[in-house]
Amino acid sequence: TRCWSSGCAVSAPSAKLLAPPAGSRAEMRTVTGDLITLAIEGEFDVIVHGCNCFTAMDAGIARAVRDRLPEAFAADRATVVGDLGKLGTYTSAEIIRDGVRFTVINAYTQGNYWGSGALVDYDAIRSNFRAIAKNFPGARIGYPKIGAGLAGGDWDRIAAIIDEELEGRDHTLVVLP
Repeated sequence: TRCWSSGCAVSAPSAKLLAPPAGSRAEMRTVTGDLITLAIEGEFDVIVHGCNCFTAMDAGIARAVRDRLPEAFAADRATVVGDLGKLGTYTSAEIIRDGVRFTVINAYTQGNYWGSGALVDYDAIRSNFRAIAKNFPGARIGYPKIGAGLAGGDWDRIAAIIDEELEGRDHTLVVLP
């Protein structure tokens, strides 16, 4: 499935989720742990990680996704290598492990993975999280510091974008111990 803020090219499977209480304003929570392990344990319905447009999942959380959740890597590899038109969109894969179902979002948040300076595209982060909010209402969403690690982005700026786009949603930043 490839999605953007206006919808999905292929309809995403519906998720079994609980919405936050009416009138609540959920803000980013932070937990320490392993994002993938927490998803496999049933803590999240959707996990999001940042990808470049060259289908290179060779480092950071993307490498862990590639190695531990090959379905998500296959969704990324099904796209055109180097297509910068993917920025701000995502591919997804539904994962089932030991009876636990969750969705992995490969969010295209950077064009390439080489060069100096910040590689993250802040508008792409905004577009991705806006689409996730629309396409996964009520989901328990987990993510790492997308765009602030290898992509060199400003985490405070990225966190503000995520909080704005996921306002009222159940979402959690997962940091490694």
